[in-house]
Amino acid sequence: MIDRGITTDTLRDLAQQHGVCIRPVVHEVADTVTGQLHLVSTPCGATLASKCEPCAHRNRVLRMQQCREGWHLQDEPERRPTEDPADDPADDTEDPEDTEAAIEEPSDAGDRRVRSTRRRQDAPDLPRVPMDHRTIGQTFTTPSGRTYRPSMFVTFTLPSYGRVRDDGTPVAPARYHYRRAALDALHFPKLIDRVWQNLRRCTGYQVQYFAVIEAQRRLAPHLHTALRGAIPRELLRQVAAATYQHVWWPPFDVVRYPQHALPLWDGTDFVDPTTGNPLPTWAQALDSLDQQGDAASPAHTLRLGKQIDIQGVVADEDDADRRVAYLTKYLGKSLSEPTTPGTHLTRRQRSHVDRLLAELRWLPCSPRCWNWLRYGVQPDGATPEALPGSCPGKAHDEQHLGCGGRRVLVSRRWTGKTLTDHRADRADVVRQTLEAAGIDSVELDRLAADTKRPDGRPRYEWRLWNAHEAPVPVYRIVLTRAIAERIRWQADYQSAKAQLGLATTAPSTGPPASS
Repeated sequence: MIDRGITTDTLRDLAQQHGVCIRPVVHEVADTVTGQLHLVSTPCGATLASKCEPCAHRNRVLRMQQCREGWHLQDEPERRPTEDPADDPADDTEDPEDTEAAIEEPSDAGDRRVRSTRRRQDAPDLPRVPMDHRTIGQTFTTPSGRTYRPSMFVTFTLPSYGRVRDDGTPVAPARYHYRRAALDALHFPKLIDRVWQNLRRCTGYQVQYFAVIEAQRRLAPHLHTALRGAIPRELLRQVAAATYQHVWWPPFDVVRYPQHALPLWDGTDFVDPTTGNPLPTWAQALDSLDQQGDAASPAHTLRLGKQIDIQGVVADEDDADRRVAYLTKYLGKSLSEPTTPGTHLTRRQRSHVDRLLAELRWLPCSPRCWNWLRYGVQPDGATPEALPGSCPGKAHDEQHLGCGGRRVLVSRRWTGKTLTDHRADRADVVRQTLEAAGIDSVELDRLAADTKRPDGRPRYEWRLWNAHEAPVPVYRIVLTRAIAERIRWQADYQSAKAQLGLATTAPSTGPPASS
């Protein structure tokens, strides 16, 4: 039993020690049969340790399982659509060839647009091989008769923007290409998508990946990726050298409306403050770009850097587990946080971050970005509150430093499962262990929203708890219950593992919600 006299801070520290969420979402659940009311806490699900360390750790462990399970598969995974938004819905179909005259690509305005796909003259040609729809790598047999199926661990980087010191800060900040660094960060995921497409064309099979975007010390994003199957190192370097990505957006190199003379909202459109003429919409701006034909130039072009690290990994070696741990090591940190625990940004590093943020503040992050008004284009789906320099997109903030999308990129057929499926697998392991040891498992379906009454209506009604309706120290109550339940749950699980002769290490999954 937890002492009622302990402080809230001590209670929070105790929760972290036992892996209990310290920012729980509290619901009030009404039992329509008995009339009872229950306070139920559910984990906040934060992925950053600065917000909730237990939830961030739980997310990392789940990602480690997902990575480990799909990296060295021996059989083809079940093909199914990705339903979980945390998984990357990469297209597993054969991609169109770069040598075609044109391709159709969706625009953000909802229609289809045709873009030229003639390769750049400075980009080397890539080999083309017949496509096989397999996703697992080839097997190799040693002279001793041992058969193994190796995979790859690869790191892709971006080009240099100027010389940097050991701490990642520029030697000459005035000559450092901050604008190009910011643009590359904003569109880095698009470049990585092109890498997957080119790899699949050149290897002849559906290469599957588990990748994590991290920041280097210079704050430029780079990608660590686990690739299933062995790919020749020379081919990987060739793909990296030949891969580029054009950004076909309206030009944004000239500021047409500075902050003191911004376009005005007339109730329907943003208009020029002097002439009153409506600014071109996003679709109209793309139409104008299309009408230029071959004379059109991309707003930005991305290339990979020359540094690429390639390592082979075999499933039954300890190195595979070390790579999984390294791949997910910094998932609990934002891109701007120091990688060394307990340290802070130096004054020079702080200045470096601020200069990069100054560029990101005004660059457009997406077709819906409010910054488009600065360059004479109405954002897609423009609304009257749009104000350049104040776009709510995550890419503009310090936590993301241009990378506003997902940090973890997972191909659809990596395991054939969604992240929700992997979470359920972990719960099943615990349940089966308890049942095998003869210990009653915690009722996971308790107060479930899909539980029905005899008349077919939902038995339990869930709603967010409103602190203003009942002045009760709910935070302390739900946290105390969650800690007590977690301690009891861990004790039962460790006892079950001891009875079955299994290793008695504490599991990383959280306890069911407390009522």
